[in-house]
Amino acid sequence: MHPQQLQTDPTWSPPEPEVRPAYQPVEVRLDDTDTWTLGRINAWWHAPDGTPWCRLRLIGAAPHWRRYDPERILLLPTYGT
Repeated sequence: MHPQQLQTDPTWSPPEPEVRPAYQPVEVRLDDTDTWTLGRINAWWHAPDGTPWCRLRLIGAAPHWRRYDPERILLLPTYGT
């Protein structure tokens, strides 16, 4: 389920007081090519129904909000083993 605004406005973002800043490296499976690319999550937000959303930055692309899907967004370690 997408927030209603995201369905009509791809630049939508949740209310800033509800956003939790983050720095999380990730690997993301791209929808159009089914390949993986590196990026990072720089914020988290939980929808009223509890669904986690992340502000995702991919190399060469503007940040955008996306529902967190662990099958498509792999969290990478931020420090050594």
